[in-house]
Amino acid sequence: MAQNQSAAQTLTGTAQGAVLRPGRPADPVPAEAVKAPSDNDPQAPVAAPPAASPKDSDGGTGESASESTSGPKQASDANAEEHEYSEPVQAESRQRKLRLMLRQCDRVLLMDFELLAMNDWPDNFSVAAARRSRDLWVFSALVAAVVFLSGLTGFVPAWIAGGGFGAFVIILLLGVPVVRRVYTSTPSYLDLLLKRQRLMRDARKHAEHLEGKEGLIWQCARMADFNPALKSTRFSSLLRLSEQKSLPQALSRREHIRLYLIYLLEAEKAYSKVQAAFFEGNQEAIDQGWQTVAAEPEERT
Repeated sequence: MAQNQSAAQTLTGTAQGAVLRPGRPADPVPAEAVKAPSDNDPQAPVAAPPAASPKDSDGGTGESASESTSGPKQASDANAEEHEYSEPVQAESRQRKLRLMLRQCDRVLLMDFELLAMNDWPDNFSVAAARRSRDLWVFSALVAAVVFLSGLTGFVPAWIAGGGFGAFVIILLLGVPVVRRVYTSTPSYLDLLLKRQRLMRDARKHAEHLEGKEGLIWQCARMADFNPALKSTRFSSLLRLSEQKSLPQALSRREHIRLYLIYLLEAEKAYSKVQAAFFEGNQEAIDQGWQTVAAEPEERT
């Protein structure tokens, strides 16, 4: 019995983890071996799963966020590319428009200010004075002629009739331009009328040269954005006649010529601004490297 009990105790101790070796006391089992859970032990503590790192836990969310942000980024890149593409196209269109304005209105640079201004135009006072002198000359010639004719009929003495004839001849000679220039430098009424007609004829001829076959000032009206004065209603009749290619024939008075000259001066100002804008855009295109936009204006014909 005692042996059986000692054997049972020995088996129990062995089951509890004591290892007996001959010649020395039992060595204890390492703590790691005691704490190690058994696969067959249902009561063994279950190890907690390792905590997920922020990187692992946000892995899916990060991918979705990157996917969600990639859309606006691609859209912004597409918009930027479209803007970069449309900018030279718009610049080229603007340069083409400015070049067309310069080509259609370049004849305004041929304007002769002195010819259209007609600074030598005889004023109304000079014309009125010359007309009074003309009337006095005609009246004197008629009186002398009446006296001479009265002497032929015997109504007046012969010597008075002879004096009337001599006065009539002298008055007629004073009306001859060559003799008139001997005693006076004042132009006659006929000279002033002829001078007006000559100035008007030259101005109309020059306007016809400027208008050409297509008309000039109605094409210059496209530059009204650079000079609002071209939009004035007082030029509407001139623009309509220019578009109908009948403007030179309608310039029959000095007021018409002066109005035409005023429009040409305003168009010349607008032309200078359009030219400056064109070369500025051309220089900007050269700086940006837009070779298709950077172009020289067409040669004038």
